[in-house]
Amino acid sequence: MTVMLGYETLRGALLMKEAIDLLERAFARESAGATVVSPKFVTDFPSGAMRILFAADEHAGYAAIKAYHNVKGAGGRYVVSLYSLKDGELLAWLDGQIITDLRTGACSGVIARKVPIRGSVSVGVIGSGNQARTQLAALAAVYRLGAVAVFSPTAAHRELFAREMSRSLDVAVTPAASIEAAVRGKQVVASASRARTAEPVLRGAWLDECRLLCAVGNTRKQYCEADIDCFRNARLTVVDTPHALEEAGELRQAVESGALPEARRATLEQVVAGSVRVPNEGMIVFKSVGSALQDLALASRYYEKLGSRPELPRGDGVGRLRQRPWAA
Repeated sequence: MTVMLGYETLRGALLMKEAIDLLERAFARESAGATVVSPKFVTDFPSGAMRILFAADEHAGYAAIKAYHNVKGAGGRYVVSLYSLKDGELLAWLDGQIITDLRTGACSGVIARKVPIRGSVSVGVIGSGNQARTQLAALAAVYRLGAVAVFSPTAAHRELFAREMSRSLDVAVTPAASIEAAVRGKQVVASASRARTAEPVLRGAWLDECRLLCAVGNTRKQYCEADIDCFRNARLTVVDTPHALEEAGELRQAVESGALPEARRATLEQVVAGSVRVPNEGMIVFKSVGSALQDLALASRYYEKLGSRPELPRGDGVGRLRQRPWAA
């Protein structure tokens, strides 16, 4: 019987460190050839868009489909369908908001583990939404954080982010008046901007002391989050999936301009497996667009932890999915 796992049921059931561990193991299985991961299937319609992703993990014994859509003025909704590879049974429908936010942050945690930085680490954050929060939480799970600055276009949002994340992570988070002020001089930069323009919001010229840039905000080919210099100046650019090179506008531009040659790029599964070594010096860029394998890794653990609870609803419908303002 299919179980339905809603937002409130999932909230707090997985901590960030466990999510990072789950994804690191999933990328190791991907490197071993035990997984299948599809590109995103994107359909735009006059009032919004729908995206569908699929992955199967033979070793874990699961397959998953994530479908997420937005309707203009109404926000976005996400649902993950989890299947057994043993017999094809639909095991669970899961609200996908927490899964999406948590796995996006945890992916940055996986690459951060491969980019060690000694001592107290300074961080600049672009964005103040759910994904900006999980980015900082993931970095806090890997590094000992020092000074943290955040920029969001709305002053009240960045001030709220600074107060709440200072309290939850026990670090000093300071609101900044501009993106440049937030990121210049920082060792790690996490960009989770919701900007939807072809003009990049982040400039490589501002990252003179950056060791790790995690760019997770843009997942569409017509938009750009980071400019070409971010990739030109990097010693290595790591993508969470090979599909990112087609799905993210900034990567497409960097490749077409010659700023991102094949010799200076790798996938996260290659880094996890050790087939590509992270340089000891210089900037590492991590560009994440998300994949259903990441959703599967978390959804299967939620199901294993929560799916046998007798009070959970079971039946033919997913019920009402939690709604939020559209974010990549």
